[in-house]
Amino acid sequence: MGDVLDLLHQTVTSPWVYLVIIAVTAVDAFFPAVPGETVVITAGVFAAGGEPHLAGVIVAAALGALVGDHVSYGIGRGGGAHRLARLPADSRRRAGSEWARRAVDRRGGVILTTARYVPGGRTAVTLTMGAVGYPLRCFLLYDALACGSWGIYCGLLGYFGGLAFERDPVRGLVAGIGLSLTVTGLFEVARWARRRSRTRAAVRR
Repeated sequence: MGDVLDLLHQTVTSPWVYLVIIAVTAVDAFFPAVPGETVVITAGVFAAGGEPHLAGVIVAAALGALVGDHVSYGIGRGGGAHRLARLPADSRRRAGSEWARRAVDRRGGVILTTARYVPGGRTAVTLTMGAVGYPLRCFLLYDALACGSWGIYCGLLGYFGGLAFERDPVRGLVAGIGLSLTVTGLFEVARWARRRSRTRAAVRR
C-alpha cells in the first residue's frame, strides 16, 4: 500500500499533472467512462500538502472540461443535426428533438450548468445542444460558468478532504470521492422527484 501511495504522490506532484488533468477532464466530457472527477479530487487532496497547486488544479480541470464539452457539442452539431433534419415530421424522435430544442432555448443555461455535475448527463446535454443548433456563443458563455464552478467544486472537495486527513491522504481521497458521489446522487434524486411530480400533474389534467 505504501509503494502505491508513493507512486501516486510522485505522479500527482509531477509538473505534468496539469496536462494530465486537462486531458482526462476533456475526454471525460464526451466519453464518460473516464473518471474526470476522481482525477481532480485526487489532485486536490495532494494540493493540501502544497503540491500540486490548488489554483492550477482548478484551472486545468475547468479548461479540460470546457474543451471536452465543446468537442461533444461539435460532435452533436456535426452528426446529430443532419440526422434530426432527415427525421419524418410526424415521428416520435422528431417530436422529441423539437421538445429538446424548445427546452434548451428556454432554459439552456440552467440545464447545461446543472448537467455538468452529473456524469453522463453532461455528455447527453452537450450532444443535444449541438444537435439542435444551440447558439455557440451562448453555449461558450454558460459552459465557461459551468466548467469553472465544477473545477472549483471538485478541487475544493479534494483539498478539504486532504486537510481533514492530512496524515492519511487515502482517507481524504475516499472522503472527497464519497461526498462527490453523494452530491451526484442527490441531483439524480431531485431530478427523479421532479419528473414524477410532473407526470402526476399531467395525469391529473
